[in-house]
Amino acid sequence: MKGVAAPPLRAAAPRGLCTDCGVSRMADHAACGRACQFIAPDYPALEAKVHGRGRDPARPDELHFGPFLRMARARLAEPLPGAQWTGIATRLAERLLETGAVDAVLTMAPAEDDRWRPVPVLVTRAEGMAAVRGMRMGYAPLLALLEPAAAAGHRRIAVIGIPCQVYALRAIEERLGFESITVVGTPCSDNTTTENFHGFLALLSDAPQTITYLEFRADYTVELRFQNGTKRLIPFLDLPISRLPRDFFPLTCRTCVDYTNVLADITVGYMGGQGEQWLIVRNERGERLLSLLEGEVVLATPGSAGKRAGPVKGFLANTLRAAGGLPLRRMPDWVRPIVSWLMPRIGPRGLEFARARVEMKAVETVVHLRREKPARMKSMIPAHVWSLVAPYGLAPDEREKRR
Repeated sequence: MKGVAAPPLRAAAPRGLCTDCGVSRMADHAACGRACQFIAPDYPALEAKVHGRGRDPARPDELHFGPFLRMARARLAEPLPGAQWTGIATRLAERLLETGAVDAVLTMAPAEDDRWRPVPVLVTRAEGMAAVRGMRMGYAPLLALLEPAAAAGHRRIAVIGIPCQVYALRAIEERLGFESITVVGTPCSDNTTTENFHGFLALLSDAPQTITYLEFRADYTVELRFQNGTKRLIPFLDLPISRLPRDFFPLTCRTCVDYTNVLADITVGYMGGQGEQWLIVRNERGERLLSLLEGEVVLATPGSAGKRAGPVKGFLANTLRAAGGLPLRRMPDWVRPIVSWLMPRIGPRGLEFARARVEMKAVETVVHLRREKPARMKSMIPAHVWSLVAPYGLAPDEREKRR
């Protein structure tokens, strides 16, 4: 498609804990040492640089979600066809290109031979964004496109990325020489290889090749859509998680401390949206971004209901068992339909659902690093993560405290 280019990339330099954000494929691949989220992240410094301040403990939810100006439930009044939700992230990028605010957008497109495999692309025309809608699954060296973007003469760029990509971008952006970089972030917690993901799809359907859409929803279900137009909802409790190989999710994703993409200008997700999208406008650039959709986007105040403590405690217990090599506790089959009916009605919903997921990721980080990389804990775990897990009896010992 015109306006969409996939430049050739260098091979990745071998790394340990790595999600192949693309920095190791750049000319200065040694920049990984100062850019990587999984070496010695400094969220307070980067939050202050990007947003002008760090997390304010006096402001509700900044401990969980990072600095922000406001949050909203949101949907496009006219959803874009083929979008994962209603298409807000896509439309933001379209408007940036339509108004000339940026010269190019760095994002992901589906591979020609596999709709689920992500391919980093440079989009230079608004109409080209239609080709990148929807979810991809797999590692994608998005930041490797920074050099081709600069070589092509683009001075003002936008990046649509997941947290590990955005952290690395923010760590090195000052030396890149762009006039401006606008970041639309999407939340992320767990990634895997595209091959592993195909194995997961095969556990969900007898015809996995016909699945065109998959989304984890805030109503405790996974939505599948198929080529023939049919849809299917699978309760979380019915997912075949126990049948996945132990290495299905890499240690990087099991120890990620940034579910909500705190260094983006605006985060576009779903967790706090209660059936709609959830926007976290983090700074003035994010406000200007959202203003580009004036008259197109419907906004509302996020809701919050239920209590997260019970589900997080249950998640901690199962995570401890899994980290120790024990099988997950499976709920009796006769109970599952009852609990699946109850959770969307009495479980955490809206912002409380989002808080629960952030705390679960924090718990997971501590448990898995203690088991697999204890020497990395003092450098990889920010102070705010210890605050999130403290109510569940997790605290650092002297060897685990950040110096």
